[in-house]
Amino acid sequence: MRAQPKASHFINGVYVEDTAGTPIDIVYPANGELIGRVHSATPSIIDQALAAAQAAQKAWARTSATQRGRILRKAADMIRERNRELSTLETLDTGKPLQETLVADATSGADALEYFGGLAASITGEYIPLGDDFVYTIREPLGVCVGIGAWNYPTQIACWKGAPALACGNAVIFKPSETTPLCALKIAEILIEAGLPVGLYNVVQGLGDVGSALVSDPRVDKVSLTGSVPTGKKVYAAAGAGVKHVTMELGGKSPLLVFDDADVEDSVGGAMLGNFYSSGQVCSNGTRVFVQDGILPKFLDRLAARTSAIRLGDPMDEETQMGPMVTEAQMDKVLAYIEIGKAEGARLVTGGKRAMGKNGFYIEPTVFADVTDDMRIAREEIFGPVMCVLSFSEEGEAIARANDTEFGLSAGVFTKDLTRAHRVIAELEAGSCWINTYNLAPVEAPFGGVKQSGVGRENSKAAIEHYTQLKSVYVAMGSVEAPY
Repeated sequence: MRAQPKASHFINGVYVEDTAGTPIDIVYPANGELIGRVHSATPSIIDQALAAAQAAQKAWARTSATQRGRILRKAADMIRERNRELSTLETLDTGKPLQETLVADATSGADALEYFGGLAASITGEYIPLGDDFVYTIREPLGVCVGIGAWNYPTQIACWKGAPALACGNAVIFKPSETTPLCALKIAEILIEAGLPVGLYNVVQGLGDVGSALVSDPRVDKVSLTGSVPTGKKVYAAAGAGVKHVTMELGGKSPLLVFDDADVEDSVGGAMLGNFYSSGQVCSNGTRVFVQDGILPKFLDRLAARTSAIRLGDPMDEETQMGPMVTEAQMDKVLAYIEIGKAEGARLVTGGKRAMGKNGFYIEPTVFADVTDDMRIAREEIFGPVMCVLSFSEEGEAIARANDTEFGLSAGVFTKDLTRAHRVIAELEAGSCWINTYNLAPVEAPFGGVKQSGVGRENSKAAIEHYTQLKSVYVAMGSVEAPY
């Protein structure tokens, strides 16, 4: 099994290689097999990408927004036509089952390109009358935007960052996670094939030093990161030193509140989606599931039964429902947290072990009950298939405990009382929330967090504000009056 790209980087419309860069092995998580290798960008590669982006951006900004949108929409159509090919590559890159990647990865990337392609021509300023005088505003592109991706949704993130940036007239340099370097290269190929002028979407591979070099370069005007809170703090500080525009989509330890009147099957299904999809490697996951006392026994019974029935297996088998962790290191980290949970006194309901033999990086979907707020498994982001179930009695208590965290990415509520649902959501300190569902993230809706879970928003019309800046122009229609 091989997935070797033509070269490590994609710059100015062509593949580029520099083997002097640090080798980065591409490992298939389902069996630990080496399937390819790329090289981290050297200073020469980084300079090529920045020069290409800077040279192409001004002409792109002058291109009509309708034409920009047409190219993005064509790329979206091409992605959908090649969905199986791209989904297979995503599965090789991440280990996520094909059952999932076929419906959640390239397709959501295409949605972003289509949405922002359609929105491009509506990116306008406003007219402000001031008697005889008036002011008009212009929404201008920022310039060169750097996107730094996470390894859990490499195709989607490449499009979530690229689509609004390009729609607004910017150029993009995208650095995928070194763990999942393959998919962004294909997105770059497709964009050029769809008619995007060369230099506007470049992909460079690399480790942390490459990201740091990009973020600190004076030619860069905007940085958008999807990643962990510790990484986000470093990138935010480096970008701040250059007074650059920043979007940070970081981690979370999000609460999901299930009230006594909630539908048991729906709430169990929501909790499972919020913990086990992508093998639990989703930043918005509702990993602290607060269940009201009256429904707790029934909830745990159904949760245990449905979780134990999840089908682990070969990610290329479309019957497989859950794949491996993305790397052996991530698997070891999650297994260590499971042991911490046991040692802290949490009750293991189901799962808790490595699965599928010694070669792949599989972990059984795991549920802990009798979890308390002070346990590490209830406070720290695990980023794996580990659900913590906590009990609560009263609404106010649940809200206070849910908010007692440094994070604020997401939150959810399950209840048949919609008045309570809206009341509780209003009190929860989180940026992306759900009522009677979980983890749906359509491109039409803003996505992002508060507190240490990030700044800014991705997707929706809100993203336009993060990839443009406003210029105001005062127009005087009469003589200038001066006191001297």
